[in-house]
Amino acid sequence: MAKPKTAEPASYEAALEELEQLVARIESGQMPLEQLLTGYQRGAVLLAFCRERLQAVQEQIKVLDAGTVQAWAGE
Repeated sequence: MAKPKTAEPASYEAALEELEQLVARIESGQMPLEQLLTGYQRGAVLLAFCRERLQAVQEQIKVLDAGTVQAWAGE
């Protein structure tokens, strides 16, 4: 069995792409139960990463909309 990826994605786009591929594999119904669990766990990590990135961007937009430009502490 392949080792699950544990590294943080390089970017939001990379995380989203990996998540989409993972969902497609899970939905195919061809993964053994153990791999499904590992895939689900990785998907949860990727989803949390994407949500954190989106939240950071939303916060920056709020700052910009308020007329105050501040450095984004994202990446």
